[in-house]
Amino acid sequence: MKFCLFGIRGIPLGKHNLKDPRLDQADKLVEAQKKTYAQVEVVGESETLTSDAILTTRSALADLLTKDLDFIEARLGRDPSPAEKTVLEKLAEALVSERTVLQHGLTPEELQTVAAHNFHTHKPVIVADEAELTAPDALLVHAFKEAGWISFLTVGGKENRAWPIRQGTTAWEAAGTIHSDIQKGFIRAEIISFADFLAAGGETEAKRAGKQRLEQKAYVMQDYDLTNFRFNK
Repeated sequence: MKFCLFGIRGIPLGKHNLKDPRLDQADKLVEAQKKTYAQVEVVGESETLTSDAILTTRSALADLLTKDLDFIEARLGRDPSPAEKTVLEKLAEALVSERTVLQHGLTPEELQTVAAHNFHTHKPVIVADEAELTAPDALLVHAFKEAGWISFLTVGGKENRAWPIRQGTTAWEAAGTIHSDIQKGFIRAEIISFADFLAAGGETEAKRAGKQRLEQKAYVMQDYDLTNFRFNK
């Protein structure tokens, strides 16, 4: 996942571990050779169009919205079709009201009308306050969630690891984030909710308490599901 910083200084660009304390809790309950956090890539302002989400401040938000507003005004000056003009005018009104293109909620038909355009704010925009900027690790964990991403866990053996996925990802899709062979040979996903894992005091204890569920390909993964994929090799 790629986060673009807009109007934010002090957070180095590059790869960052998402230091979610839940992985630290899991690491205390299940022995493994190492602990591997989910990661995000932090990029600069030149990559607003290619990032998955934008992290900004209240004071910089207006400049970000202006980027899309300037484009829309230029496009309206080129005599677009009536359908496109209607959509662009709606978006301009939203932007002036400090709502992003994503927050406006375009219909499928409206999206098709402006499909040729790449708007800066047609993606999650997370606005950080001054207090959050003093704790960048916690801010990135918060922004990750607000941008519509979650993680699932695999534990034991070589590593306890958090794997980043988008909200709404199925078990079959999640298997592919580990390895394509696991996805191709998918049989089932063995799932323990993170709450049950903590309450039981570990993976083995949760299994003994009957908290492990067998889920099929279409199961929608939940945040921090403890997961073991069974697959044909």
